[in-house]
Amino acid sequence: MKIFLIGQKGIPAKNGGVEKHVENLAVRLAKDGQEVFVYARKNYQDKDLKTYQGVNIITLGSVGTKNLDAITHTFLACLDVIFRRKPDVVHFHSVGPSSLILLIKLFRPRLKVVFTFHCQDYRHQKWGRFARWYLKLGEMIGCRFANQTITISHELQRYAKEAYGINAEYIPNGAEEVEETGDILLKPWNLAKDEYFVSISRLVRHKGIHYLLEAYNQLATDKKLVIVGDGAFTDDYVAELKKLAGNNPKIIFTGNQSGQTLAQLYTNAYAFVQPSEYEGLSVALLEAMSCGLPCVVSDIEANTEAAADTALIFKNKDVADLQNKLQELLSNPGLAKTLGEKARERAKTEYNWATIVQNTEKLYNNLINK
Repeated sequence: MKIFLIGQKGIPAKNGGVEKHVENLAVRLAKDGQEVFVYARKNYQDKDLKTYQGVNIITLGSVGTKNLDAITHTFLACLDVIFRRKPDVVHFHSVGPSSLILLIKLFRPRLKVVFTFHCQDYRHQKWGRFARWYLKLGEMIGCRFANQTITISHELQRYAKEAYGINAEYIPNGAEEVEETGDILLKPWNLAKDEYFVSISRLVRHKGIHYLLEAYNQLATDKKLVIVGDGAFTDDYVAELKKLAGNNPKIIFTGNQSGQTLAQLYTNAYAFVQPSEYEGLSVALLEAMSCGLPCVVSDIEANTEAAADTALIFKNKDVADLQNKLQELLSNPGLAKTLGEKARERAKTEYNWATIVQNTEKLYNNLINK
């Protein structure tokens, strides 16, 4: 089966939930014997990398601005699929790129198209009015014109049914357990086992990192706070966060991290904090759970669906409640250990990549055989 993936920035993932999802899916599909092609952007992808763990990489250009990067790259990818390739399935990821599913359907109406609905991107505060309208349009086109829509959460599955009358297939994000790899790569930040809280995300306003900084600043603790990630055309917000942090030496911004460094940042943390105002289904949260970290998360539905009873839940945007939950973990190491063990077990059973890939292949085969 020839499978072409469109909408992600590239592979291997440097950052971003969609990129991590696509990397895990593509690599495992290739290991199962599928012929997998991932479209990548020149401004993200290593230009010399043509394959990655059995996955073929097609690198194309884009107009590298906030509003045009994804859509111009997707347009070129669609032209490549239409006029140069013979796929069995084209799989779009995210609502913006999925606005161009109609282009595929116009020129290749018999081609099977799958759309994975990762999140309602137009709810992100970095977008202007026109961009939000266009992202909403992409959501509608993806849900109505793809041969099959996948949602990564039950929340989005219900929304797709209510908004568009479709029966989307629920196939979530996944997370693999990260093995303990020591802490040698953390030495530049002077970090050690169980001595810090960690939050891992893009530094954009809806991720709520400002609430975390305000809550942490009110804690009496020797544990540090490590913020992993960088902005995404959000330099003003990044500057705001660093102003909130002030000159506090216990607050550390590491920038984007990946590979073994990111693994060590997870496995050596005391706890993981997810203060988002909105998520689709956070890959960072699932990864933290799979590492056995106790988690403190906002009470948005995506977080409570993922973590269930394995996390401490605080009221969204409520700094005082977040501070109280962090203090509860600090005061009760036994609770932290219990929550971490429950989180690891939940990640293994509910967000297992082997099951995710099996269900995705089954969906592809059902479409092709119709």
